Amino acid sequence: MPTLVVCAVEAEASALSGCGCEVLLGGVGPVAAAAATSARLARGGVDLVISAGIGGGFAPLAPGDVAVASTIVFADLGAETADGFVPLPSLGFGQVSWSVPAALAVSLADRTGGHLGTILTVATVTGSAAGADAMLGRFPDAVGEAMEGAGVAAAASLHGVAVAEVRAISNLVGPRDRDAWQVPLALSSLRRAFAELSL
Repeated sequence: MPTLVVCAVEAEASALSGCGCEVLLGGVGPVAAAAATSARLARGGVDLVISAGIGGGFAPLAPGDVAVASTIVFADLGAETADGFVPLPSLGFGQVSWSVPAALAVSLADRTGGHLGTILTVATVTGSAAGADAMLGRFPDAVGEAMEGAGVAAAASLHGVAVAEVRAISNLVGPRDRDAWQVPLALSSLRRAFAELSL
């Protein structure tokens, strides 16, 4: 099926260059990703769009592992209250969750050796142990965190196109320690994962 792969930065695009499908450099964050994806999908000719790149992982995943979304969730879209975070739908507005077709999600996980679960989209990257624990408290099956999936999913939904998300893990979600990030390893894993998909 004609597949569009949307990534955020040039290093990811380079890693995906041999995937055999169209690669769109959509920019960083959910807004940029949604705008770029929607503009491309408006031209037609795409049956599946995959948000792809590197991202943070939740244990037991480790750098170099692959996360595959069963669900894509905009995890920090909502309101802070005296009782804690309230997601947007609980306020009576909008959508923050998009399901990946089950057969597609399982196939992508099987073919990439990926870990299947919820991948969180955030506008502000989690940078503390308390923040990571809070995310897992709300999404116990979370396998990864990145910044673009929900934007891609919202655009795909608008255009009636199936959506998926695949992330190679560069670091664990939690205390922000750039020295511990393994970006080259994650990019190599991303390249290998998409080589296995043979899109």
